[in-house]
Amino acid sequence: MSIRAAVLAALLFATPALAQTPPTESAASTLLSGRPLAPEQAAVTLDVADLALKILPETRSIEAVATLTFTATAPVQRLVVDLDPRFDIAEVAVDGTRLDAGAWGQDDGRLWARLPAPLSAGASATLRIAYSGQPRVAPRAPWNGGFVWATAPSGEPWIATAVQGEGCDLFWPCIDSSLSEPGRVDLHITVPSNLAAPSNGRFLGTVDHGDGWTTWNWSARDINPYAVALNIGPYEKVEATYQSRFGNSFPMEYWHLRSDDPAKVQALFAQFAPMLDFFEATVGPYPFGDEKMGVVETPHLGMEHQTINAYGNGYRIDLRGYDWLLQHELAHEWFGNQMTHVDADDFWLHEGLGTYMQPLYARWLNGDRYMQIELAELHADLVNAFPVVTGQPLVGGGYFEGRGPGNDTYFKGALTAHTLHRLIGDEAFFRSLTTLVYGRPDPRPGNFSTVRRSTRDFIDIVEAEVGGDMDWFFRAYLYNAALPVLNQERDGDRLILSWTTGDGAPFPMPLDVLVGDELVYLPMTDGRGEIADVPPDAHILIDPNNRVLRRIDVIETYRASRLRPN
Repeated sequence: MSIRAAVLAALLFATPALAQTPPTESAASTLLSGRPLAPEQAAVTLDVADLALKILPETRSIEAVATLTFTATAPVQRLVVDLDPRFDIAEVAVDGTRLDAGAWGQDDGRLWARLPAPLSAGASATLRIAYSGQPRVAPRAPWNGGFVWATAPSGEPWIATAVQGEGCDLFWPCIDSSLSEPGRVDLHITVPSNLAAPSNGRFLGTVDHGDGWTTWNWSARDINPYAVALNIGPYEKVEATYQSRFGNSFPMEYWHLRSDDPAKVQALFAQFAPMLDFFEATVGPYPFGDEKMGVVETPHLGMEHQTINAYGNGYRIDLRGYDWLLQHELAHEWFGNQMTHVDADDFWLHEGLGTYMQPLYARWLNGDRYMQIELAELHADLVNAFPVVTGQPLVGGGYFEGRGPGNDTYFKGALTAHTLHRLIGDEAFFRSLTTLVYGRPDPRPGNFSTVRRSTRDFIDIVEAEVGGDMDWFFRAYLYNAALPVLNQERDGDRLILSWTTGDGAPFPMPLDVLVGDELVYLPMTDGRGEIADVPPDAHILIDPNNRVLRRIDVIETYRASRLRPN
């Protein structure tokens, strides 16, 4: 469908909705992102999603036409997509032919359409869905997602979507799984003409319809379904060209409210290029240099929306020397968008590795002291109530709501990465990260594509780098809730150390021990080690450079004191 045809479809489709009234609340199944694919969903790829959406701020509603092109990987008789049943469906068509009632339907948060003839492997079909209604309002974006309908300080509507936990089906028909990333998403976003609508990917221009409405057109490739984002508001843009260390260049864009303090805008925008340089030097080339590096100011805190990351930190300044939210969301272009987890159980690959980029960036900017401050803060906030990884498929927001590791996914994941870094060294660690993210250790612009990764994939990559077994390491930190405990005892002039893990498995984590002024290295083979001839009055400091994540009494005491009522 051409841009203009898509725009007209969104504005003018007039087929009456079905008489059945849709529910006013989202289905429980709709709010479970990443649930098992229907057989028909597993048998197709979504090649192109062409989305024409008209946003109506006064009624907090949308009118939309989605045109989805699928290719079968195995024979299928139906096309099945996820879509919130709260929308009115005006029309469902396959390959341009409208389907009669009974040839399509909705069930358990999914919309199915019977094909006129079975689709064989390698054949393609196009599904068109015209729908409208009021999408779910986010109770607490970005943690509990949906649409955010706000008002800018200057009085205009200020609207955003944030749907990571609940999924793309809150506002567009998709296959709500990281396993079904569209090859391309074309967006035609129609908004009041006094507002702008920055979105994912490359900008393809606007169409002013002369009636108070304007359509903004964008196109993005290889995009996570939940990362498709709508942002509408009284925006202005600052932009510049980034010259990459890899020889290419691409635009940097920041879409901010017109009412913002220009000095604050420029101060934040000045951080874009140094952050990009850090990530390119540390991990590899910016993955979407053929599109843009984009950021948009939002009425919620933030979210990793590919090439248009949401920023709502209010230009806050703290001791870090950089805006932590801007840096964290930018990290997801590598850890989340270029490399996407296979299952929600592998979520730490996004959030833990992404969070570790913050103390590394603090060191990049200001030295070891600032890295250690951030690492210490992460350790103090650990809960250690649930494993970070279970080894079992996980659906929806099981990490949160007291049923999973919660922020340990971020903090323990980052501290695990730091311990691994110090254990295997710079070269092996950073090459492992690069291989994880790009599927190769030598990425250059144009020689890689997006990848899907699991925790097992990362373990295999690390083992290939170090040439040995690393299951003991990841088992202790990710698959156990409790941190490893270091036991100490004195027997005369002997200092005896041993490890105990949450499941009692062997843990040969080596240690540095400072005995007086002498630094002693203990390989801790079989999880045990000892130092002989220790003077009775010698000061002993274990792991003086804080390389190893373990249970530390002073932190446990501090945490317990915070939990006690005053």
